[in-house]
Amino acid sequence: MRQRLFASAILMAMTAVALASGSRPADAKANFLGQHEAWAAYSNGSGNKLTCFVVSQPISTLPKNVNRDPVFFMITHWPREKTYHQVSVITGYPYKKGSVATVTVGADKFNLYTMKDGAWVEHHSTEIRMVRAMKAGAKMTVKGTSWRGTVTTDTYSLSGITAALAQLQKECK
Repeated sequence: MRQRLFASAILMAMTAVALASGSRPADAKANFLGQHEAWAAYSNGSGNKLTCFVVSQPISTLPKNVNRDPVFFMITHWPREKTYHQVSVITGYPYKKGSVATVTVGADKFNLYTMKDGAWVEHHSTEIRMVRAMKAGAKMTVKGTSWRGTVTTDTYSLSGITAALAQLQKECK
């Protein structure tokens, strides 16, 4: 079941990357670069249309009785834009309008703005600090509030994040 959910998450990630890059979702064909413990690395496109990302799914979610679409955390590199370490979360439900998602890694907390079923960091300098904390940490939690008012907490393993991002640095220039 976990592999099926992960495959769904990859399809959603590919669609998100394709839409953001101006491609049609049907054109999105992710190239698997490698699995690094809890994190998988992918590329999409080539040349000036190359986009790369690492993705993971939570190791636990609370509350357990909430019906959600696949949930994943993604860090994307857009070489043509010279944009690296773009952090995003797809939470599997629409967020409460105007709410903030909170990412906690050890003692570090980061607020992400939300829109529909996604959350992003507002400033690149915060993304850099978050990625640095992720590389040094063991676990990460993402808390958010659904449009119905349900508070969810997703816990991710950070095992493999450093290796997965190193692979992007090497293969996604």
